[in-house]
Amino acid sequence: MIPYSTQCIDDDDIAAVLSALKGEYITQGELVDRFERKLAEYLGVKFVVVFNSATSSLNVAYKILSLRGYGAITTPLTFCATSNMMLENGITPIFCGCNSNGNISIDSIKNTLNNNAKSTIKAIVSVDYAGNSVEVDEILEICKQNDLYFISDSSHSFGGEYKGKKIGGFADMTIFSFHALKPITTIEGGAIATNNEEFYTKAKLLCSHGIQKTYLWNSKLDLIGYNFRLSDVACALGLSQLQKIDSFIQKRHKIAAFYDTRFKGNSYFNTLEIKDYVKSTYHLYPILLHQNLWCNKEEIFRSLLSYGIGVQVHYKPIYQFSLYKDSNYLIDSVEDFYKSEISIPCHQKMSLQDAEFVADTLLKVLESN
Repeated sequence: MIPYSTQCIDDDDIAAVLSALKGEYITQGELVDRFERKLAEYLGVKFVVVFNSATSSLNVAYKILSLRGYGAITTPLTFCATSNMMLENGITPIFCGCNSNGNISIDSIKNTLNNNAKSTIKAIVSVDYAGNSVEVDEILEICKQNDLYFISDSSHSFGGEYKGKKIGGFADMTIFSFHALKPITTIEGGAIATNNEEFYTKAKLLCSHGIQKTYLWNSKLDLIGYNFRLSDVACALGLSQLQKIDSFIQKRHKIAAFYDTRFKGNSYFNTLEIKDYVKSTYHLYPILLHQNLWCNKEEIFRSLLSYGIGVQVHYKPIYQFSLYKDSNYLIDSVEDFYKSEISIPCHQKMSLQDAEFVADTLLKVLESN
């Protein structure tokens, strides 16, 4: 099976983990601070706090902004954690439409603000779908005009760029994931990147029980925090992986470029448009089936699996889940995207021969349908 995405663990990663396991501290040690500093340096931001998952990172980011009782504009085309953590914090997700590239629609954001009492909406939470940055400048302008916070769920786009700058420093807080399938991995893990010192300080406290050490055995506790810490062993893997992030993305670009050429002008599907001022991480390579194939999607999916091609669909719209059954959403652009989307393999462990097999098989299956 060629998976749609997978981790790439080399001997140097294993050596780094073994070294950490033999160290004096396997958690709450120096490697956590070092990983945070190296991440901040790579991203070009002032502060980074690492967590045991991107879900924990989102949870803490929402808590920092104290948005309970308010709404946040977001996209339904994402993993459930983006909006589930809103519910956990008493925030109402307000879902918007999407563009043809899967990212949140700027026009839909504007319409949503015009059709709702602006005093009830306090944030925009965007998602860099498939590793392709949202239109940052336009979202920042909307936030400025409407006094909104901007949280970027960039779980797909660590190492990506927007207009020549690394994603991570544009929003009030940017969330990254280091899950096994993401651009780099700490097995499980996540981070908040920010240039706001107050947010950073609160994130550090909420990540580790809210306890502040003072001197000797003494400490103070002013708020309820959590144990969302990432271990030194995980950070050792992260530090090793971080040295390879650009080469990982370069390999994904090579596979994506092959697909772009191979699929150009085909009769069955479209691919995502990537603007020339965006450097995508190609966390996913989605294809969007033409409408005449939507009814055959399940059969196409099963056929590709039978040939050993690991495919997935990203994503079932959040508002379709029973947890959100009272949301009363039906967004045409989102529904159409969901009906058409299939993610095919694109990752750093693939060879061009693998990509050629995937492309040839995909076109053969679609021709038969």
